[in-house]
Amino acid sequence: MLPEVFYWLFSMSISAALTGIPVLLLGKWRRLPRGLACLLWGIPFFRMWVPLSLPGKYSLMSLFSRLWSQSVVVYVQADSNTYLTATNCAGAASGYFPLTFKTYPLEALFRWASWIWLAVAAAIFLALALSYCRAMAAAKSARPLCGNVYLSPKVTSPAVYGVLRPRILLPESYGEQELRYILAHETAHIRRGDNLWRILALLTAAVHWFNPFSWIFLKHFLAEVELACDEEALKTLGEGEKKAYAAALLDCAAGGTPFASAFGGAKIRRRLSWILAYRKLSALSALTFAALALGIAYVLLTNAA
Repeated sequence: MLPEVFYWLFSMSISAALTGIPVLLLGKWRRLPRGLACLLWGIPFFRMWVPLSLPGKYSLMSLFSRLWSQSVVVYVQADSNTYLTATNCAGAASGYFPLTFKTYPLEALFRWASWIWLAVAAAIFLALALSYCRAMAAAKSARPLCGNVYLSPKVTSPAVYGVLRPRILLPESYGEQELRYILAHETAHIRRGDNLWRILALLTAAVHWFNPFSWIFLKHFLAEVELACDEEALKTLGEGEKKAYAAALLDCAAGGTPFASAFGGAKIRRRLSWILAYRKLSALSALTFAALALGIAYVLLTNAA
């Protein structure tokens, strides 16, 4: 059972890498709204968890199916042309229900690899659990300032802690003049539910630890999350406060925990450059980017027909 699970996980990891590279390249486009960039990262992460998809004539997987991957029909709806497929990118199986390997050495390889995968994944999960407990300990020791805003001697940068009952934690040395910008950014994290997505992204990378692209994608996704919140904060504050917001960000730049959404997190130089170049989208631009996103989702989420 475990080798079969790892086989499909390995195949999903390959297809996620193939769909994540275009998303990574699109993220370099400075005019792309950062909120949309975050949504596009959901495509490779979805691919890492769900092997099934609808077939599409113009799917990116159609291109790779001509080289080595194979589309496997998993479900067909009766009296309909609707069917779901799974993309077999591993190329080591000769049958699928049940899964049979082409040769015994391949079967042995996946058997041993599956146990190694499980052991390392369990170790990473344990490390993440310990890190999460330390982060929550910092939140519990904080004292209330106002509403869901707390002061803590254990944090060095403003951040949102928690998922169900998120708290904004400030260091005791926070500046009053920066508070407006900090709250605009951290409130955006809470509205977007970023701590939940952050945890899911970390767990996804832990499951696919053997794939270096999973860690590259995680790094870029977390950076886009911070830019998306900068974007939302600037929509609230207005373009006239870009310089003041950037200065507040520079003052709060510091390290943190992977389980908290920090005001000073991610690459500061890139964020400062993007903040100072920020322009609010027109209605036409927003519609154009929405249509572009739908087209990209179709190409990257569908399997070979």
